[in-house]
Amino acid sequence: MDRLSLMKTFVAVVEADGFAAAARRLAISAPVVTRNVAALEQHLGARLLERTTRQVRVTEAGARYLADCKRLLAEIDDAEAAVSGAHSEPRGLLSVTAPVMFGRMFVAPLLVDFLAKHAQLSARALLLDQVVDLMTEGLDVAVRIAKLEDSSLTSTKVGVVRRVTCASPGYLKKYGVPKQPRELAEHRCFVFSTERSAPAWAFEAKAKSLSFRPRAALLANSSEVGIEAALAGAGITRALSYMVAAHVRAGRLRLILEDFEAEPMPIHVVYREGRSAPARVRAFVDYVVPRLRKDAALRGA
Repeated sequence: MDRLSLMKTFVAVVEADGFAAAARRLAISAPVVTRNVAALEQHLGARLLERTTRQVRVTEAGARYLADCKRLLAEIDDAEAAVSGAHSEPRGLLSVTAPVMFGRMFVAPLLVDFLAKHAQLSARALLLDQVVDLMTEGLDVAVRIAKLEDSSLTSTKVGVVRRVTCASPGYLKKYGVPKQPRELAEHRCFVFSTERSAPAWAFEAKAKSLSFRPRAALLANSSEVGIEAALAGAGITRALSYMVAAHVRAGRLRLILEDFEAEPMPIHVVYREGRSAPARVRAFVDYVVPRLRKDAALRGA
């Protein structure tokens, strides 16, 4: 039994969302795909996939095994590329993760341009508003907006962002401009949160931390909802500065309470293995870092 082939088949079924699509991707017949997955499950003594007439779902055991498969297959590709002398030319699958809105606005366009320059390369983008482990998820590169903890990862700072409070000029003209965080209690606030209740908004004054828990007119798990509400003149919202930079420059939104903002947060590109990383990783990092650094929206402006 060629276990590597079985692993590749399993990964293809999950990524293609089905046996037939995986068969087309691998250029083998659908019955072979079915037999390979069955053989792998029999060898492991565990069900990896739940099959229905309409879809294929990964089991809990399958999800854990999937991450290991992706990591092992990527390491094998890297080892073979290094031995064959192809390590200097970007090839294979590049896996990148970033926060959702940052990834859509900045990483995805750069990734598309980068792929256009390297015909032997393909990519996977995992956009999540949470920190994921690169090794566990089989990822190569991450963009992180936060102070980094000490780790074995290589990091390069590409910018900073502020957590800003904003509203449309029309709203502020009609309802007044808050001069202190506590005055937000008199306004309609549109709040981002992944929880069921509104989080406290953190501020600083004379090096002392302040907080205000807004009464959320609308609580949403997407910053874009609050930004659109603010643009419509419906109230006040908070966002990271890069999210609203274009609207502020155009005069559609106005920043308020700037004297009470907390310290800006750094943006880092992080990856494993440093300069000994695979060519695809080194080339992508070398491509995106100077371009992100040039973007005015990532300078905390």
